[in-house]
Amino acid sequence: MDQQTVDAAAIVAEIGHIRPLGIEALRKRWRLMFSATPPKGLTKDIIARMIADRIQSEAFGGLDRETVKLLDRLVGGKPGALNRRLKAGTVLVREYQGERHTVTVVPGGFSWQDGTYLSLSAIARAITGTAWNGPRFFGLRVPGNSEARATAPLKPSPPQATKSPKRNRPSVRPSAIAASRRGLDHG
Repeated sequence: MDQQTVDAAAIVAEIGHIRPLGIEALRKRWRLMFSATPPKGLTKDIIARMIADRIQSEAFGGLDRETVKLLDRLVGGKPGALNRRLKAGTVLVREYQGERHTVTVVPGGFSWQDGTYLSLSAIARAITGTAWNGPRFFGLRVPGNSEARATAPLKPSPPQATKSPKRNRPSVRPSAIAASRRGLDHG
């Protein structure tokens, strides 16, 4: 099989020429490369990056079929996206209200108490009786950071503040309460 050799330095130089181009020059280059008008919502930076990606793909080859399928599934939010990260056989353990719950990742979803569920959220709801984000419930996501996974250390919850006796007073002054009552009595 005859492979075409690619001069990497020439590709780097070509991409380097794209960066300083103005928006109109980038749109013209886009029309030449993609045979279409660029979408109106794309910024100059995004157009330049997509053109650079096309140049690299043509020179070195694009993504393999498996990677394209994976990205399509992840973008589409299809079921099984989480299963791609958790291999079959992975065991998740969560203690809730003194009871230990063990969930095993299986090819069809998640196994818990002799049943198979499509999502961790369904299991979390069955355990707690309320709506929960399943990955968060099982410690796969840290609250406030949807991208963090189980490898991130969980922060201990802050200690509960105790009320100082000096500050244990109503937020509304008694004179204001009395004034509002007087207004109701005479109204």
